[in-house]
Amino acid sequence: MLSAFVHAFRTPDLRKKILFVLFIIVLFRLGSTMPAPGINVGNVKDSVDAATNGDNSSLFALINVFSGGALLQLTVFALGIMPYITASIILQLLVVVIPRLEALKKEGQAGQTKITQYTRYLTLGLAILQATGIVALARSGNLFGGQTTGDLLYNNDSILSFLLIVLTMVAGTAVIMWLGELITDRGIGNGMSILIFTQVVATFPGAMWQIKQTKGWTTFVLVVLIGLVIVAAVIFIEQAQRRIPVQYAKRMVGRRMFGGSSTYIPLKVNQAGIIPVIFASSLMYLPALMAQFNQSAPWAQWVNDNFVKGDHPYYMITFFVLIVFFTYFYVSITFNPEEVADNMKKYGGFIPGIRAGRPTQDYLAYVLSRITAPGALYLGLIALIPMIAIAILNASQNFPFGGTTILIIVGVGLDTVKQIESQLQQRNYEGFLK
Repeated sequence: MLSAFVHAFRTPDLRKKILFVLFIIVLFRLGSTMPAPGINVGNVKDSVDAATNGDNSSLFALINVFSGGALLQLTVFALGIMPYITASIILQLLVVVIPRLEALKKEGQAGQTKITQYTRYLTLGLAILQATGIVALARSGNLFGGQTTGDLLYNNDSILSFLLIVLTMVAGTAVIMWLGELITDRGIGNGMSILIFTQVVATFPGAMWQIKQTKGWTTFVLVVLIGLVIVAAVIFIEQAQRRIPVQYAKRMVGRRMFGGSSTYIPLKVNQAGIIPVIFASSLMYLPALMAQFNQSAPWAQWVNDNFVKGDHPYYMITFFVLIVFFTYFYVSITFNPEEVADNMKKYGGFIPGIRAGRPTQDYLAYVLSRITAPGALYLGLIALIPMIAIAILNASQNFPFGGTTILIIVGVGLDTVKQIESQLQQRNYEGFLK
């Protein structure tokens, strides 16, 4: 593997792409640590320390994971990549519901470009809403559950200062989208995935060091060993797939013979990827965020008691059920057995032992439902790992080997390594995974 890295950097074109990605990551992290104008950095830092050590620590630890620590610091890139991820998920769901979007998807590259443009507009709209909500909470002193040590904004009563901070955060989101697209076009891998990978990894060393300081070397080593086992299990499941064999009959087109080949349809055990966990996390965060606006109400108190701390049984059960639901829902809208069966029949393909048409559709739906069940349970259990660690082992609230963290790190890491490997193999070098 080390020799593969050496070959990668010896190849001028590949070296240029890797260095370009690293340069964008440095810019991204720089913007994630640069405070927005009008922010009282000292009071914000003291409030973060108080909040992450208080009763709402699990909620703010979750926010820290998805923003790389930027959101709680109210930086230029405070919103991170999450508005774009949320907009992408919403557009994927709307493609199934709105015929116009479905028609655009079938138009190929031109239609996909139009959908990408809609995603950008929706991202900016979500960024405006999120930035306004976050700055309003900071202005009222409720951003950290009331655990503030003073005004978080220098001009707390100024509307112009409020609008300037919101505008800065929204502009930061637009810049992040641009940086992600630059990585996709000129670098290696999916730009948005690499940026969210960077956000998650940014909090990893600090969480590990906190465990060492609070629990000692024994617990630190134990957590590392458990983390390695979890990573190995996640890699195994992420690579697992059910291959359905497909045979194509020979056919004449003009004077040429086509077909007669054998291939397969790969159905991954985790067909939905990280999307169900992100969707479920977003929904679980909404009640806690709404409760911050009216903490004196009885329902807000109930939410704070049951749906803020991740080690509460109600939170765990609801989170697990949402992940299972969204796994089945997302798989059902991204993989259409009827469409696959029709395409196979159109091009003369069939599954050995299964008749073309409706029997093939029923067979694919049956296999998909059977393979999605362990995939949904796997996602739910992996996502509950940090909560179980907090409840049983009395571990740190910033438990680094959380399900969402590991899924993002492993998923993006595998995808990027495979893309580098494919480019190395094109130049007759050994790949990373050899």
